[in-house]
Amino acid sequence: MSLPNQPSSPFAYPILVADIGGTNARFALVEGPEARTLLCPSTATADHADIAQAIRTSLTEAGAFHPRTAIIAVAGPVTGDRIALTNAAWVIEPMKLIADLGLDEVIVVNDFEAQALALPGFEGSDIEQIGPGAPRPASTKFVLGPGTGLGAAAMIHAANTWIPVPGEGGHVEIGPVSEDDFEVFAHIERVGGRLGAEQILSGTGLPRLAHGVCKAMNAERSFRTASDITRAAEQNDPVAVRTLEVFARALGRVAGDFALSLLARGGVYLTGGVTPRISRFLTDGAFRAAFEAKAPHEALMRSIPTYIVRHPNPALEGLAAFARSPERFALDMSGRRWQRKDTLSAAS
Repeated sequence: MSLPNQPSSPFAYPILVADIGGTNARFALVEGPEARTLLCPSTATADHADIAQAIRTSLTEAGAFHPRTAIIAVAGPVTGDRIALTNAAWVIEPMKLIADLGLDEVIVVNDFEAQALALPGFEGSDIEQIGPGAPRPASTKFVLGPGTGLGAAAMIHAANTWIPVPGEGGHVEIGPVSEDDFEVFAHIERVGGRLGAEQILSGTGLPRLAHGVCKAMNAERSFRTASDITRAAEQNDPVAVRTLEVFARALGRVAGDFALSLLARGGVYLTGGVTPRISRFLTDGAFRAAFEAKAPHEALMRSIPTYIVRHPNPALEGLAAFARSPERFALDMSGRRWQRKDTLSAAS
């Protein structure tokens, strides 16, 4: 299988991999095909004028080699030669980055493509299984990540190749199922006349969901952030606890919908900043029950495993896997790969 502009040979080492979010930028260096990934200091995007400055600072603090290739994951679509971050002031200009850092080439991909690239390599303590099921080898996997938003991507296996497929699955419709849901959902604010999954199943959506719970319980709370809610739940605040119970069931239903639509027999994986903060609500049985409740396919759903990703840097791990073995993955580089002009001349 081949795709336009897909790498036909290994990248030039050392390879910098970077996971750039609206708040934080995380970096690592792959110094060779057999070398372990060297984590470099992460930084707040607001602390640096641009990505080049952040990379220089991180590599200097790590005492790392100067990279020749950079593979960067960003939250959002990659279109054109100027890539603006959604929730930060940085604008990534790959050709300028090549000139500023003396790189041979820069590749920029979607952040959930990077998450998907990590899925085939997870093992041991990287993941924690929730409920029954066993992954079928060389089968479709799906990753769902409630963080600031709700990210989603599939990893399809075909023709002995892994194919990451990003999308906007976090914006699918969501609605009530149980009596408890109907009581709460009637009070949740609609956005644009609809209720998309990300509008409640995310860090920014949790306060909206909590507001609906407050209305249903005739209670008052001043929750403004997801952290307010998770901290209150740790103290067994009844509104916060009910909010996260509704959240976990709804996340289970959405995860089950994706598993069913893609027949993700390789498993469904939960990442994102919210996930590790609500582990007890994901492992108490309600998430898994909602995941499996897909009549008439309950038996099929019971066979599909679900996991919490415990790896601390899954996006960097995915990018590092691609950096070492690009031939394992069918990742389309069209419009997302920039090379120094003399590198292009030598290649031709």
